[in-house]
Parts: sequence; structure tokens; C-alpha cells
Amino acid sequence: QVQLVESGGGLVQPGGSLRLSCVDSGRFFSLNVMGWYRQAAGKERELVATIASGGNRNYADSVKGRFTISRDNAKTTVYLQMNSLKREDTAVYYCNAKKGIDYWGKGTLVTVSS
Repeated sequence: QVQLVESGGGLVQPGGSLRLSCVDSGRFFSLNVMGWYRQAAGKERELVATIASGGNRNYADSVKGRFTISRDNAKTTVYLQMNSLKREDTAVYYCNAKKGIDYWGKGTLVTVSS
């Protein structure tokens, strides 16, 4: 049974930082592509960043230079460091694991507001 549990969301002022974490309880974590997606109110879910088993990273243009995805295979955890946050980053952030099929966490809310 695969379970993805996100944490680290919250309220932050514009220009601030947050770090999201996602613990994967499934097997073969090191082999999986892991990612972060987000969904703002009234919008479709969109890709934020992915990281492959070999460490290759992919980012949405809107977050390049501000967000960093990383993984710790020993802790079966993927992180999203978010800096220089903007109001438009406000969304529910979901962890994703590709293990033949997609698995999703329940999401963590990030609110960027003054």
C-alpha cells in the first residue's frame, strides 16, 4: 500500500519561504520519479517540479529560479524548497509518485498573503 504524506504548508508573506516534505511509504522509492503539483482555486492541477531517480530535475517556468526539488532516498522523502513566494503561488500542493501508475498525497495548503 503506497501512502504519500505531505507536510510543511501554511501561511507566508510574499517574498517568504516554505519547505514542503512528502514521505513515501511505498517500496522502491529510489527508482521512482517524484514530483510536486499544485492546484489553485478554480484552476486545474499543474506541474510544479519533478525529480527523477538519477536526480534530473524539471520545473515549471513559473517557479524556475525560486523553487528547488530534492530527494533523500534513505528517508524516502521528497522536498520542495520554495523561496521568493508570490501571491500566485497560493494553492494546494500535492506530492506525486510514478510507480507504473500515479499515486497522490492528500495535499498541503500554501497561502501567500500579507
